[in-house]
Amino acid sequence: MRKRAKLHTLKKIKVRQSWNKFNLYNLSRLQKLTTEEKTFFQQKWAAKAITRAYHGEHIREKQWQRMFNTRIPSVQSMDHRYLAQHDGSEQATGRGSGLDASPGLAKKIPPKTPYMQMVYGPTERRLDTAIWRALFASSVRQARQFVTHGGVKVNGTKMIYPGYQLNPGDMFQVDPDRVMFATGAMKNQDKYFKAQKAIENTAEETEETEEGNSEGDQEATSDSKTESAQAAPTQAETDASAEDPDLPLKQRKKTLKNLLDNAKVILEDPHDRLSANRKKEWRAFSKLVRSTLSRARLTSDDTASDLEAQLQTLKAKLQLSSPSAAEKAAVAEAQQREQDLSAEEEETLRAALQRARDNPVDDGKPYATPWRPRPYMSAFAFIPRFLEVNQAVCAAVYLRHPVARPGLAEVPTPFHLDTSQLAFSWYLRRR
Repeated sequence: MRKRAKLHTLKKIKVRQSWNKFNLYNLSRLQKLTTEEKTFFQQKWAAKAITRAYHGEHIREKQWQRMFNTRIPSVQSMDHRYLAQHDGSEQATGRGSGLDASPGLAKKIPPKTPYMQMVYGPTERRLDTAIWRALFASSVRQARQFVTHGGVKVNGTKMIYPGYQLNPGDMFQVDPDRVMFATGAMKNQDKYFKAQKAIENTAEETEETEEGNSEGDQEATSDSKTESAQAAPTQAETDASAEDPDLPLKQRKKTLKNLLDNAKVILEDPHDRLSANRKKEWRAFSKLVRSTLSRARLTSDDTASDLEAQLQTLKAKLQLSSPSAAEKAAVAEAQQREQDLSAEEEETLRAALQRARDNPVDDGKPYATPWRPRPYMSAFAFIPRFLEVNQAVCAAVYLRHPVARPGLAEVPTPFHLDTSQLAFSWYLRRR
């Protein structure tokens, strides 16, 4: 079976229409196409390959060739103030008679019009590309999925064809929940990283415990040989150990685990009643219990009893350090004073509550709540001139077809003008 090619790869730079972090890195590494030591055919082929990877890579080549048009739409800026004052006859003044031209006709060098950047203008009419340009999806492929799954309407009618060609004045709307999912941060992203870190820490603790157990087994084996050489066990002890020889060890382990659980409960107190010194004592106690648990085979019952006594001592210190009735009354009085807020503080609190009401926490949503933009979105957050977008209702209007202006082409592209010209020459030879 043929191995499926990766959409985002770092080995060979290919820029895609996506907000992916690898795509952003490839954009930062993108350079002008090198044409040295290449024939003209190779130059055109390389330019076509890298530009098609960005502009409509999900469109079949034959389909794109039918969409390609040699006529490039463009407009020329004209000074409306000059047109209001003159009718055009002054441009013929002195022509061929040696008279000076009108002072108002001072020649200005206009900026060049980047016509070749409009090569892939027809792809901007596609519904899936327009959805991505309007920031309603994180990639063209995701926008295509929204359309095929019935989450997009054009002029109030459900549209399931991602290749639908928009006309000037068409309005398309995307389901708001899909837009929030596409442009919002991933759900439980922080919890995922914390869970991965907890798994790594647990694995390290398990390895340390196993190493301690293995060392304890070796020492216990040597001690058992010495004791057996010194004295033989009695018949009653032999019968008791024959029933369950690991019973004392299991009880010690159970006792030590209970001690460790109690220490964890105290350290994870949500009210944070422990001072810095108390936390230090409880952490030292947890570390001692953990090390004792790793050498449970070498531990006697007296050691477990000493640890239990030490736990009771720490609990007694915690009770003594708890606030008294007078301190509690002082805290309650301070809280009452905090409730008497000024007008400015009340306004700040009201605004915060309003934000929480507009953007609440909802575990039922497939994205992180309260909603926040997804990472690496700011580099792609721009809207072209031919779209009018209303983010509040997740709708946009396709105003007109993109055109080329002096100094500006309305088709967003990351490639150099020379690269686009070579790509245009590649498709031009096929006409």
